[in-house]
Amino acid sequence: MAVDTAGSARTSFDLKSAQLPVVAVALKTTDADVLATDLAARMADDPDFFDNDPVLIDLAAVRDAESPIDFDAVAQALRQHRTQPVAVRGGNAAQMQAAHAAGLVAAPEAPPARVQQAPEPAVREVVREVVREVEVPVEVPVAGPTTVVVDKPLRSGQQVYARGGDLVVMAVVSFGAEVIADGNIHVYAPLRGRAIAGARGNTEARIFSTCLEPQLVSVAGIYRTTETELPDNVRGKPAQVRLDGEKLLIEPL
Repeated sequence: MAVDTAGSARTSFDLKSAQLPVVAVALKTTDADVLATDLAARMADDPDFFDNDPVLIDLAAVRDAESPIDFDAVAQALRQHRTQPVAVRGGNAAQMQAAHAAGLVAAPEAPPARVQQAPEPAVREVVREVVREVEVPVEVPVAGPTTVVVDKPLRSGQQVYARGGDLVVMAVVSFGAEVIADGNIHVYAPLRGRAIAGARGNTEARIFSTCLEPQLVSVAGIYRTTETELPDNVRGKPAQVRLDGEKLLIEPL
């Protein structure tokens, strides 16, 4: 007797959509040799910063450049520092065609970062004898549609990415763990791993922690490792990380 197996047949694979975090490298020069030199200088302090991370090459800043880009050389320079260039965006037609010829795929343009202005907290002065204190009420952010809240410790090797919003972590971020957000990162516990805020280029993003002891902090691609010890006024204490232009500031709260 014939058996109809069409409805129960299985294939060796399934096709599903996936969203993965990538590192965006924004080129400011079309000279691959200059890029290779600058990469080597920046990675000298932390050669293990990358771990075969996928890389998106952003050409927005060099879109109008007249000189061509040697994408094979650019990709080779990036691979030497344990990254895997996979895509390119923001270039003109000629640049995108050259990138495609080098094996890079075209990625969608980055949407403009939306920054919500939070209301300024009320400040109340309390004077006691000769000591002048300023008390600023601090509110824990309430989870919204684009806020990811993690209430369990993150161990080494674990990664959490808040795509399109803020990330709130209520437990320790251990050394070797990684927290990433397109918006702000709030860690109400020791922050000892890597924290990357403004992952899509939001320069207004910030990192907050009640105990700042990070392996690395980054805002909109500007990063700092803590192989150089943090100042006493922020190390292991409540602090924030923010950008001032292209300078990363680490300040006590």
